[in-house]
Amino acid sequence: MLIRKIQAKSILSKSKVMDYVVNPYIGCSHSCAYCYARFMKRVTGHKEPWGTFVDVKINAPQILPRDIGKNRRGEVWLSSVCDPYQPLEKKYKLTRKCLEVLLLYDWPVTIQTKSVLVLRDLDLLKKLKKVGVGFTISTDDDKIRKIFEPGASTIQQRIDALKRLHSAGVSTYAFIGPILPMNATNLVKQLAGKVDHVLVDRMNYHYADEVYKKNNLEYAMTDEFFAQKKKELAATLKEHRISAEFLF
Repeated sequence: MLIRKIQAKSILSKSKVMDYVVNPYIGCSHSCAYCYARFMKRVTGHKEPWGTFVDVKINAPQILPRDIGKNRRGEVWLSSVCDPYQPLEKKYKLTRKCLEVLLLYDWPVTIQTKSVLVLRDLDLLKKLKKVGVGFTISTDDDKIRKIFEPGASTIQQRIDALKRLHSAGVSTYAFIGPILPMNATNLVKQLAGKVDHVLVDRMNYHYADEVYKKNNLEYAMTDEFFAQKKKELAATLKEHRISAEFLF
């Protein structure tokens, strides 16, 4: 793993998804085959394969107060082009330190991750007045997870983490996207009682095409597959009275 410490000029950026986004890291050792953030290689100049490098914005917690002071209060997304709780966070604690700043300024926060390391910061999450924590869970099958998300926490670990967060009074959600081969009914049953809402999206890019083909999963790249899984997910989510939004 190539780790490069860099000095960021700013850390709070405008976002089309929420008001702002904070990305403490660029690159991610979870090495997800389908990750759309691979486009960042064109910006950072990295030639290494995706999943083998991470840029660490070592000064992020120090410059965040300055950026907050320049902008109106808004919701902050952690994060868009990296997992804020990827393994390096255990050492550098940039996400935790940024959360401490956001707590101090009383800004609302939404977290999206595939790592149970987020549980380390439960003490801070319970103090934030407005916070949501979501786990990306693209399948219920951990064999499929290993193919597409080799460096991330297991499916069961993520579901258990959602349960713990939800039980602690933290608002939780699941992002089922991109939809990978799965038993849709089984996945929703496991999420029931552990999430406040669910977001669902299909595969909208082609970074993982070769991985699908290598594993004889081409059927799961078709419009028919996504339409069928949408139907199955919608029916089971309704059955369990889970609020859901489909993004396709």
